[in-house]
Amino acid sequence: MKLTIFGATGAAGSCLVEQAIAAGHVVTADVMDPASISPAVAGADAILTALGLHGTGPTMISHDSVRSIIQAMEKTGTRRLITISGSIVTDEGESPYLRYLIKPLVRRTLLRHVCADMRNAEAAVRDSGLDWTIMRPPGLTSKAASGTYQTAIDMNLPHGFTVSRADLAACMLTLLDDPAVVRRRVGIAS
Repeated sequence: MKLTIFGATGAAGSCLVEQAIAAGHVVTADVMDPASISPAVAGADAILTALGLHGTGPTMISHDSVRSIIQAMEKTGTRRLITISGSIVTDEGESPYLRYLIKPLVRRTLLRHVCADMRNAEAAVRDSGLDWTIMRPPGLTSKAASGTYQTAIDMNLPHGFTVSRADLAACMLTLLDDPAVVRRRVGIAS
């Protein structure tokens, strides 16, 4: 399969590129230069985004980048998009402790800008009409792939606090051809 991966130089993106190449996929990895998005997307079977946010200040990087990628996909006719968001954006499936205490506090304070950006990016993806899947991992670690991660459709995993970037990448690649996750959100955790 021909894949284009955005965010390929980050920690999650580099895991995704390495695993995609090892699995025999043809990979185009590109930075977010607006002039190069359409050519990078043209002819791809699927687009994967692993753009990471750094810091807790005001940001629109997730929303702005996914909007540019969607426009390029619509222009070139590429339909399949798998993008990373975060479990912080929703409470479905969470334990009461996280749902009613921890997450509301964190969303109002430390991660308010990050959460708002992720929610805006998710809304743009959902409204796109593409064959999308939104990945919602909790905290990402640098541990090696374990292959023992769990997933849930349209909800987070209770007590799912972390997942390795390597397991997230492996999961994204296994979902490329899975019709059960098209236009769905996938919670993942160790």
